[in-house]
Amino acid sequence: MSFQLPDMAPLLPWYEKNARDLPWRETRDPYRIWVSEIMLQQTRVEAVIRYYERFLSRLPDVRALAECPEDELLKLWEGLGYYSRVRNMQKAARVIMSEQGGTFPTTFAGVLALPGIGEYTAGAICSFAFDLPYPAVDGNVLRVAARLLNFEEDILAPASKKVLTAAVAAAQPKDSAAVFNQAMIELGATVCLPNGAPRCEACPVWGDCAARRAGREQELPVRKKPAPRKIEERTVLILRVEDRVALRKRPETGLLAGLFEPFSFSEALDKKAVAERLTAAGGFPLRVTPLGDAKHIFTHIEWRMTGFEVILGAENAETVCKNLDKSLFFAPRDEIDGQYALPSAYRAYRAFM
Repeated sequence: MSFQLPDMAPLLPWYEKNARDLPWRETRDPYRIWVSEIMLQQTRVEAVIRYYERFLSRLPDVRALAECPEDELLKLWEGLGYYSRVRNMQKAARVIMSEQGGTFPTTFAGVLALPGIGEYTAGAICSFAFDLPYPAVDGNVLRVAARLLNFEEDILAPASKKVLTAAVAAAQPKDSAAVFNQAMIELGATVCLPNGAPRCEACPVWGDCAARRAGREQELPVRKKPAPRKIEERTVLILRVEDRVALRKRPETGLLAGLFEPFSFSEALDKKAVAERLTAAGGFPLRVTPLGDAKHIFTHIEWRMTGFEVILGAENAETVCKNLDKSLFFAPRDEIDGQYALPSAYRAYRAFM
């Protein structure tokens, strides 16, 4: 079954008048557009701007990204989360350097072939940088299309995405791909809002919206509810001796791969149990101070954390840490912010580090 969007001609003048002033809209450089698109995945626009500017000031081109040491790269990405994104970016940059002579691909197939780039990102880069007629259908655009068409199926289902993407592609002006795609994204981000009432009175195509005519604009789009997250209990210890804090590096694969973190037990412990564990590891702590509870939500996992600051004596600190985890090492507190990429999952305890 095919669907056809209504006449979208009013969208372009609306966008020219209402578009937000965003730094990545001021360039046709595919590298800079790529950086912005990867950062914007799973992250709010307002939060991305400062990361985008910091990242590009240090890594202004493909070569700089390809050659950046991993620890520095992860530090530049710190706070954005989903670190596999930036690792894939570096893999792609190295492919561009080794196979493309350092020149960013200029075709949809070439861009799509790069590690970490899917159809949305390839369409965004090709249309925004080269004005090629490919749709850029993200969650905002799926929502807009589903409401305009009164589309009743789960928009995240592969078949639904295919149908809606085809409808958006068919509506795209042949000579205005960049503006049209940006306008569709802008409409979803600022007018055709999720999780509540859309601002229909501000929509340039409200008169042709099938969901609004049917009184279903707040019911749509349909999204299948995700599976419940797995709950994991953790007891986080900020292990200190004088002006140093114990850290360890996470494994190179899996969740938060390659980042630095404080030690934690994979269970919920109280103050007494923490002191007993540390005593068993080789030395009674000088002080154990509760730091309160915190939680962090990943896509499929939720960490529920209890934190403690633990002051160790200089005579037994190394022994305790090595018995807890041989990979632990002590880092000077005044170096942690500048040198070590720490997951935002531990934000609640960072001030104590």
